[in-house]
Amino acid sequence: MSMPSEEEVRAAFKAGDKSFDGHPRMARLVRVARHIEAHADEPLTLLRLAEIAGLSSSRLQKQFKEAFGVSPKTYQDALRMRRFKQSLKGGEKVTDAIFASGFGSVSRVYGEATRNIGMQPKAYRDGGAGEVIVYACRFTALGLMTMAATDKGVCFVQFGDDEASLFGRLKAEFPNAEMTASPAQDAPELDAWMAALDQHISQGAPAPDLPLDMRGTAFQMKVWQFLLSIREGEVLSYSEVAAKIDKPKAVRAVASACGKNRIGVLIPCHRVLRGDGGLGGYRWGLERKRALLDAERKRRGD
Repeated sequence: MSMPSEEEVRAAFKAGDKSFDGHPRMARLVRVARHIEAHADEPLTLLRLAEIAGLSSSRLQKQFKEAFGVSPKTYQDALRMRRFKQSLKGGEKVTDAIFASGFGSVSRVYGEATRNIGMQPKAYRDGGAGEVIVYACRFTALGLMTMAATDKGVCFVQFGDDEASLFGRLKAEFPNAEMTASPAQDAPELDAWMAALDQHISQGAPAPDLPLDMRGTAFQMKVWQFLLSIREGEVLSYSEVAAKIDKPKAVRAVASACGKNRIGVLIPCHRVLRGDGGLGGYRWGLERKRALLDAERKRRGD
């Protein structure tokens, strides 16, 4: 089941109930959302939520999804997942965190948590403890690039001005993982992957098809997976991406997911622009985004 983060869902109404004065339909839906927040760890039926809204079950389902991009059930599960993650980070035992969050079964949360945070719950609580991440740096046409990989694939590609700041970003993403600087003889795959990506960036070689270890919420993963389908030289707006993934109301959440992409170029968030055609944001600087798009258009003959 697709499950965005609570923050992405809440963005639509974070200003609070008073911001919907004069909009009774939205106020009803916010009232339902607030009830879900207050009782996320309890069984909630669609019929009960519909009574709170004064709507039929089918109409509530439709209006809630139109307003917030997700169903009431999906929103409740997103809240539970967030509380589960917070409990783990707070040091609770995994089993205690599962039941405190309202999941009700160990098997269910292990399936959901692995799909949504990219690692087993204990590893998430421990900040990636027990994992080994190999990293290296290389100069490219976009400046200094750091690539890092787990045994599953590339988990980090970022650009900056110096190795120290790039390593700091890597540690912030995986604070408790074991970091190993990689001479080629110890990690020949990483060296070959960096060379291939450098040739793509600096010399216009085809983009390498590398294994990726993507980690994020289900919504972020959905956005990133879609970005992989955008062909070189093509661009879409944030609203077009939202529509393509069947979340037309989640434009800001799409932009946020693009901004949180930690695997630059290989996950081509640079191919997403503002609705007016402007570059929008890019966590590694607009000059790099412009350079990537210009190079791709040139290769396509545009």
